[in-house]
Amino acid sequence: MPLGSRPLRKLGFLTIGLFDGADPRRGHESTLEIIELGERLGFDSAWVRHRHLQYGISSPVAVLAAASQRTRRIELGTAVIPLGWENPLRLAEDLATVDLLSGGRLNPGVSVGPPMHYDRVKDALYPDTADAEDFGHERVRRLLDFVRGEPATGFSGTEGFEVFSDRVQPQSPGLGRRMWYGGGSLRSARWAGEHGMNLLTSSVVKAEESEDFAEIQLSHVRAFRARHPEGERARVSQGLVVVPTDSATDGQREKYTRFARQRLPRTTAPQGPARLMFAPDLVGSSAEIAERLHDHAAFREIDEVAFALPFTFEHEDYVQILTDIATRLGPALGWSPAP
Repeated sequence: MPLGSRPLRKLGFLTIGLFDGADPRRGHESTLEIIELGERLGFDSAWVRHRHLQYGISSPVAVLAAASQRTRRIELGTAVIPLGWENPLRLAEDLATVDLLSGGRLNPGVSVGPPMHYDRVKDALYPDTADAEDFGHERVRRLLDFVRGEPATGFSGTEGFEVFSDRVQPQSPGLGRRMWYGGGSLRSARWAGEHGMNLLTSSVVKAEESEDFAEIQLSHVRAFRARHPEGERARVSQGLVVVPTDSATDGQREKYTRFARQRLPRTTAPQGPARLMFAPDLVGSSAEIAERLHDHAAFREIDEVAFALPFTFEHEDYVQILTDIATRLGPALGWSPAP
């Protein structure tokens, strides 16, 4: 282990769960099979992305409810649920229900901001309140309060034969400590720390104080921990795109290399008005990827990862990638599989 690096304590992966619109069941089943494989390989966590009006998982909480009944140990997370599409009270009910069904394994990750293409979807999503909706941090705060047991109403008691609670039900002990914020800016990192959340970092950040991706991400990790009650012990998970090729076929290696090459130009400079910086995809042998990660300034300060699987690959590609991550890359980073 190179000087300054922490041994990797928790190894996870992230999938978007793509499906064919003509046969959506097959794609969802593939996602569940991948999560089952992750548990067999000893991964600590499996995370699913969230897509609306696209051919990817639109209901991650439902998918993870199914996964909770097909696995026994692996933690299940969302990375991330965009809260602009959600009612915080209703989401709190769903999250607590699935957490209880999973035996306390749910790790909900959320983000803020207006829904994508809001002008095109607002009439369907919020026909009466589109211009009044708040898509900022207040929406996360409401969700946190409901999950953590703060009153949702001033009424409780018995009315006729029915009993009412002033808190969201069910309540799942411990879920409030497993809430994650997906942030790519200093402001978001600080807010998450101040509100006692965990921090999900990804392969996208805002270029605010630098144009070096690793330096930017490191500044977010440090800003988050500086504001968090647990300081250096506050949990951060890194979500870079990682594709080991140790057991890949020649065809797979060519596909993976082409994929990374096509995406490389966007990593050289900030993109768009938001000045987004993208991390290069890490493709190569596990030894090569481990060396590059140990050179990554932010990676050296975290001990949890949820490596992102590329969006457009086939099921057999994901099997190969996950197997190499668990059997070769993880151990090269100091990780040991769960029993």
